Parts: sequence; structure tokens; C-alpha cells
Amino acid sequence: MTAESVAPVQAGTVSNAPDIAATVQRLRQTFATGRTRSVEWRRNQLLGLERLHTENELAIADALDQDLGRSPFEAWLADVATTAGEAKTAAKNVGKWMKRRYRLLELAQLPGRGWVEYEPFGTVLIIGAWNFPFALTLGPAVGAIAAGNTAVLKPSEVAPASSALMAELVPRYLDNDAIAVIEGDGSVSQELIAQGFDHMLFTGGTEIGRRVYEAAAPHLTPVTLELGGKSPVIVSADADIDVAAKRIAWTKLVNSGQICIAPDYVLAEAPIRDQLVDKIRDAVAEFEAGNTAGKRIVNERHFNRLTTALAATKGSVAVGGGSDPAGLNIQPTVVVDPDPAEPLMTDEIFGPILPVVTVQNLDEAIAFVNSRPKPLAAYLFTKARAIRERVIKEVPAGGMLVNHLLFHFSTHKLPFGGVGPSGMGAYHGKYGFETFSHRKTVLTKPTRPDVSSIIYPPYTEKAWKLARKLF
Repeated sequence: MTAESVAPVQAGTVSNAPDIAATVQRLRQTFATGRTRSVEWRRNQLLGLERLHTENELAIADALDQDLGRSPFEAWLADVATTAGEAKTAAKNVGKWMKRRYRLLELAQLPGRGWVEYEPFGTVLIIGAWNFPFALTLGPAVGAIAAGNTAVLKPSEVAPASSALMAELVPRYLDNDAIAVIEGDGSVSQELIAQGFDHMLFTGGTEIGRRVYEAAAPHLTPVTLELGGKSPVIVSADADIDVAAKRIAWTKLVNSGQICIAPDYVLAEAPIRDQLVDKIRDAVAEFEAGNTAGKRIVNERHFNRLTTALAATKGSVAVGGGSDPAGLNIQPTVVVDPDPAEPLMTDEIFGPILPVVTVQNLDEAIAFVNSRPKPLAAYLFTKARAIRERVIKEVPAGGMLVNHLLFHFSTHKLPFGGVGPSGMGAYHGKYGFETFSHRKTVLTKPTRPDVSSIIYPPYTEKAWKLARKLF
């Protein structure tokens, strides 16, 4: 995922943000009182987070339109419905998630009881991303709140209207002494990281993620990184091409393709390659019938990055290819068989440009994906169970979806996260609760009878023989 939320702090940089140290200290003092640990507090905050989204749907849609040119339906689907739904689910289940998890102990540990105690880390930091500002800032906050933490939320400055709206709404709906929004640029993020939080979740690009990890290391702050990469789509010769084309086109058009799990390139088996490209062209024409301007790009820097990569391609432009610098718009574009070493195939695209690469068979497709860094998502279209099972087993990825795209992000029942360069750790639903909780081991033993006497010195032969049987 491309992001601009963190940048190295230059000597003499002065932040315009509120007193960061004082804000963090206030949150830590709140945590120390213990009030965020009760199930009632957690449930009330989660329901408040749900209401924040449902009661302000129009304002959120307007902010997303200003920042990203997002349609009201896409604003609701991607940022409002998913986050509100996750908060509601967490509020319903947080009492169950908090319960101790007892474990049956080995014979050598008896008499005794052992369990896992979920305790909050303390005060945590969430640095969100600009492409889905609410879902990727307030979405992770669901897990942080459910786990009983106090939290600082840092929205991306690249989506200023959304950031300002979050700063306005969060204090109205959530405990202001426990959850704070701090706006600002990369220097603010750096200053926040320097506070030494008890846990941190960052969503953004891989290179920025490395900087975040390095900045957190001196404080030994545990980090969850939700990054990106080039998510492939393998289209097998046996796939339903009509459906595959529509689903690939739709997901590449949502938010102008500015999604960390958008299809970054397609590997199409040779017999169906041309048919797939034709069907994608038809789907784009149908979906964009009322839009001749192209897809809006977030800012000039990203627009220039995309048009430069498109101008440098050695592939054949089969769909679209046009752009409008004045409006920062790029037509939905399909490039067939670009050079594997060119920017469209080496850098995360994060825009409405889709390379389609021809492969001769499934072996070649799997080898191509596995020769590159592990992606955040991998997609497959096939009707065959054998092909499905082979790709699931042989292609490493943060997550995988068969015969559709994106929807593994929106479920609260499965973890969402990356692997290797695409991230570490996961969240959503109970997995978000666990990410922001410390799983503390607790073991209790009675003092009478004192069965430990067999391991006290002096170590007799009789005691040793008995210990061997027990241990």
C-alpha cells in the first residue's frame, strides 16, 4: 500500500500538533485508573463507534468525495458499513472474548490450574492510511478498544477532509480521556512513535513500514504492520471468464484501484487470455458508462507516478490509456504482457491500471508469483477443486480468495494481515482483540499437600526415579 503518513524527522522540525507528550500521558493516566478494563466501558465505546459511522454516513461520504472523489455507495460499502459492522460484532462478543481460557495441565503440573488471561497492553498507537481513511484508522481501533486499551489515532494527512472529520467526531462519540485523534504529517507520526507506546498498528507501504519498524525498535514497541505489495490474480483456463472479468474489473475500479489488496496484475492462461481481456473491456465500458473523465487519483505525485509507469510500458495497451493532468484522472487501463522488469510489474500500482500477463499453464503462474515477494492477497479463478487446493497450498500470501476479490477484508470471522514484505500480524473481529491483548500465562498451585517435596534437595535415587516417571 502506498502511503505518506510517516517521514523521517528533520533536524529542527517543529510540530503544529497539540502537545503530543501531554496527550499520551493523559491517556496513560486514564489507563492506570483501570476504567478501560471493564466490559461495560469496552461495550459502550464500541457501540459509540458504531453510531459514529451510522449517524454520520452523509458527512463521511462528503469527506471521502472531497479527498478521493469516492461515490456515496462506495463510501458506505468500504468505510461505513464494514467498520460499523465490526464495532457492533465486537460489542456483542467482547464479554466472551475477555473470558479466561483454561487449559488442561500435564500430570506433572497437578495439582494446579492454568489459564490464559487476556489483558490490555496499555496505551496504543494506530496510524491509518488515506485510501480508506475510516476503515483503516477506526477499523483497527475496534480491536484496541475491545481489548481495553487507551489509544491515539493518527489519520493520514493525505485525506485531510476525512482526518478533520475524525478529529471532530471521535471526541463526540468516544471517551476523550481514553481515545484521542492527533492530526498531522509524517513528522507528527515520528514524534508519536518516539513516545514508546505499548503496541502500534501501522497501515501503509512496505518501505514506510520498514521505517516505522526501525523507529519502534529502540522502544521495543510491538508492531502490527498492514502493508501491501503486488497482489496477483491467477485465471485458470477452466474459469468462468464472464464472472472473473466482471469481478476483476469492479475491484480494480473501486476507489480508482487505490486499494492495498486490489488486483495488481493478472496471470491468464494463454487459451483464454484474449477472451478475458475482451470481457474486462466490456465490463469497464458497462461500469463506467456514465463516466468519461476517468478515475480520480488522490494527488499529483501519485498521478505522475502512474502516468510515468504507463508511458514506460513495453506492453500493449488494450483498454484505456488516457489521462487528464488537470483533473488528476486516469482512464481504466489494461496493459497486455508488459516487461516483467518494468515499473508496472515491479512497483505496487495503486491505481486503475491492470497488467495482464500471459502464462502457458498453472505451473508457470505459480512459479511467477513465487519468484516475487509474498503478496498481501492472492486471487484465483477456477472451477476445479484440484487447482484450487494446489494454489492454496503452493502460493504464500497474507490471504487468499477464490473466485472473487477483496471480500476477505470485510469479514469479521477471519484474520486480515500480511506476511513477509506485505506485513506482520493480523486483525478484524476476535483477531483484532487478540492483536491488542497480551495473552498472559497464569498458573496457580495449592501449598498443601506439598508435592514439590520430591524435587527438593537432597536428590535421592528414589526421588529421581519418581521424578522421571512424572516429568
